[in-house]
Amino acid sequence: MFKDITLGQYYPADSVLHRLDPRTKFIGTFVFIISVFLFRSFPGYGVATCFLVSAILLSKIPPKYIFKGLKAILMLLMITMIFNLFLTPGEVIWSLGVLKITKEGVSLSLRMGIRLIYLVVGSSIMTLSTTPNQLTNAMEALLRPLNKIHVPVHEISMMMSIALRFIPILMEETDKIMKAQIARGADFESGGVVQRVKSMIPLLVPLFISAFRRANDLAMAMEARCYHGGEHRTQMKPLKYARRDSIAFGILALYFASSILFRVMGW
Repeated sequence: MFKDITLGQYYPADSVLHRLDPRTKFIGTFVFIISVFLFRSFPGYGVATCFLVSAILLSKIPPKYIFKGLKAILMLLMITMIFNLFLTPGEVIWSLGVLKITKEGVSLSLRMGIRLIYLVVGSSIMTLSTTPNQLTNAMEALLRPLNKIHVPVHEISMMMSIALRFIPILMEETDKIMKAQIARGADFESGGVVQRVKSMIPLLVPLFISAFRRANDLAMAMEARCYHGGEHRTQMKPLKYARRDSIAFGILALYFASSILFRVMGW
């Protein structure tokens, strides 16, 4: 169950997408997320689909591994689509008592489902093709102008990096605890939704203890090495834009311009 969560995991591969500067991938993901909300018609989503498929092919990451992360949001996806399907007013095409499905509801439900799926897949491509250290460096570099208004950019980036590193570790720890409790007779699969949620409560105590222990060990290790954040820190591998990043920015500009054109024209 927890192995389906791909957020925070890195998939090593020798691809063009992996070799891009992390700042380029950060900006590209942000542009893609904006474009998903700019598109309002299915031809527009076709353009987004072509862009997303191209990114998946360039990343050389197995599609099964990318789409595996959708299992974690399956319930949220179903709730979102059902609510939009039955609660959107408009031209009624089916009704049963108080339940009504409208033409506008079907369209909105499909669009919201596509948006949610594309947001998860697009973000997964970035995290799977970028190491946590690269993500931290990219975030710090992009947010560096905020230092002028005394925003602790380095500390925020460090917290994000640690959080991303801890996600797969905590998932693995949770899986180990579940297997240990199943071996002792615990049941996490049978019963309804409420019963299954209640059965997960015994996992919280050992999981929190393990998380606090790991956090304490990390804090002690950082203090022992005289770590301190802030200015005047250097990087072992400074970020540098290459020719492939310029090409990527050009493609992003064309894609974003097309999304704006689709929005203006109402396509």
